[in-house]
Amino acid sequence: MPTHNRRKFLQLAAALGATLAWGCSLVRPSASGWRERRDLYPQGVASGDPDHHSALLWTRRPYDDGRERATLLVEVAEDPAFTRVIATASAPVLAQADWTCRVLVGDLPPAGEYWYRFVDEEGNGSRIGRTLTAPSPDDPRPARFAFVSCQTICEGAQNAYRRMIFEDERAAPDERLGFVLHLGDFVYEVVQYPEQVKNGHRYDRRIRFPIRFPQGKAVAKNRFMAPASLQDYRVLYHAYLQDPEIQDARARWPFVAIWDNHEFSWLAWQSIQEFPGDEGWIPAQTLKVAANQAWFEYQPARVLPPGSKLDAFDAPKVVDTPIKDFDDDGLGTEANNLAAINSLIAYRALRWGRHIDLIVTDQRSFRSRDPGNHDEIAPLFEGDTLGWVPEELVRQLDGGRDYANGKPPAKLSFGAKSVANYRAKEAAQTMLGAKQKAWFLERLRGATATWKIWGSSLGTLDWRVDPQHLPAALGKWPDAGYGLMATSDWGGTYHERAEIFDAVRDAGITGFAIVAGDRHSFWAGYAAKALPPAAFEPVGVAFVTGSLSSPGMAESNEHNLKPDNPLRPLYITNPNGGAPQHTVNLLLQHGVRSALEYASSGDLAKAHAASNPDLAPHLTFVDMGGHGYTTVRVDAHAMTTDFVCIPRPLERKPGAEGGPLRYRMRHEVTLWQPGERPQLRQTILEGDAGLSV
Repeated sequence: MPTHNRRKFLQLAAALGATLAWGCSLVRPSASGWRERRDLYPQGVASGDPDHHSALLWTRRPYDDGRERATLLVEVAEDPAFTRVIATASAPVLAQADWTCRVLVGDLPPAGEYWYRFVDEEGNGSRIGRTLTAPSPDDPRPARFAFVSCQTICEGAQNAYRRMIFEDERAAPDERLGFVLHLGDFVYEVVQYPEQVKNGHRYDRRIRFPIRFPQGKAVAKNRFMAPASLQDYRVLYHAYLQDPEIQDARARWPFVAIWDNHEFSWLAWQSIQEFPGDEGWIPAQTLKVAANQAWFEYQPARVLPPGSKLDAFDAPKVVDTPIKDFDDDGLGTEANNLAAINSLIAYRALRWGRHIDLIVTDQRSFRSRDPGNHDEIAPLFEGDTLGWVPEELVRQLDGGRDYANGKPPAKLSFGAKSVANYRAKEAAQTMLGAKQKAWFLERLRGATATWKIWGSSLGTLDWRVDPQHLPAALGKWPDAGYGLMATSDWGGTYHERAEIFDAVRDAGITGFAIVAGDRHSFWAGYAAKALPPAAFEPVGVAFVTGSLSSPGMAESNEHNLKPDNPLRPLYITNPNGGAPQHTVNLLLQHGVRSALEYASSGDLAKAHAASNPDLAPHLTFVDMGGHGYTTVRVDAHAMTTDFVCIPRPLERKPGAEGGPLRYRMRHEVTLWQPGERPQLRQTILEGDAGLSV
């Protein structure tokens, strides 16, 4: 490779906090004397963000003998026996970086499979990892990846990773996954100690206690403990990366990771913390920086911390200061807030062959305040038992002064109740913030791959319900229109979502697909800015993957909606006293009448016959009780998305396959032309998807 390219790689490696290892034409056997000592590398190895000529490698080798630094040797080979070593480098590990090590290996051939390992000065070696480089940008071969989210080691087992590894190892080489896209909640920063858990269980789950923070703070009226320092965040990653399935997955594939909320704080936005039951905002600039630093140290990602230096995160000096002033996009202008959220910019793009332009966004660091999370609106819902929010009210809250082409109502109403419209003079809600949104739209319009895939931690499909069809026995809906079951993600961010989808339409973009997580459930459908009675105009397809292990709504309903609750049939039923079935899937996709019909008769055909066709034309599949992962295959003609659903992961399953499957559901869409609507086709490949279709 020319000298100027090598110099460019050296500069990139420095910006990534990495050592540069250079591939070479001289292939030779290993001479390192490596002997495996996994106990000395307790968090294993990993790789991330590959491109078509390089990959970023990672490990952690801690020392407790008082030293501040040590040196590791990294070896990269074309074979797992390391008889064909093509790159080596000496890399420092520093106490100030929690003994983590990052190495950028450059000048590798595209579409390659490589093995790597680390060795200390005494020959003690890490486990062996496997990584891949991306195909060349013009490579026409089909491309494959998996996307995942939401893993908890305190309440579940990561059996989905074991299944993923099992299937990938047995697949033909050209059918294997190229990378894993992790869409957030890699760790959960709120944990419980034994004294905070009654009977040692939540729902049917046995609570485990692998984490105790060196400092920590009690939150949510002492229901949970949360990090209070950088060391606390590091302890989270120490524990999670000792999980055997997480560690094995990171050793098998390169990961592309983006954070969601729990990498920082449960209900946080920008650098502000909030906790249920606790009063007020908590300025947390120091913790936002600490969370960013720990993420940088433990995720091998091509992110460029401003002012970063080789091998360590250069954390800005910030102080926790109340944030009182916000600009027109809802961004807190307080200097420490800006320094904290800009200490690590994680949104980025990746090209994988001819067929994938992947654009990954950050939904937490730059978002404006949730417009529905205001005390002023509480009087509207006093005495309400349904828990749904009128769709039009959410549009008013989201749109602010931009609602109805700049004509917001003076009051916000629900039935006979009303409050002053506190959003009437404020700008529309933003998830991305002005700067990131401009970047995102520019990358989207400029994407040239067959499939333009948006990786979002938060789902975009509407959570719509039709309470106007409730029978009198369940109460009267004091509104004329539809309701929303949830409002805190893109499903209730109408204005900015419409801006994005209109940009796709106006630019004539085809092959637009959204992959998302966070909902702890599987969803499939169409990307459309509005639903009937407004014009329904899909511009792409959208998917949400089930959680790897975190509990979700369906599981909560089983325990929290008691048999005598009149609303229970809308969410769950136990035919003939048998296993629970989740009528909430019918509620979201087909409506109130469909859910109640199935709860009454147990006849799915009758339930489908009672479907409300105007409720959810955007949905083709919903499983609110699904756990597992999703795989994607794309080529010049079609995108094939498979939901791989496993039983509820209460305990680790023995065996190489990670336990049985519940189902494997395939969603296929052929590439459409500008102006056409995409058309999803569904096939159940294995198992039974129950009430999800």
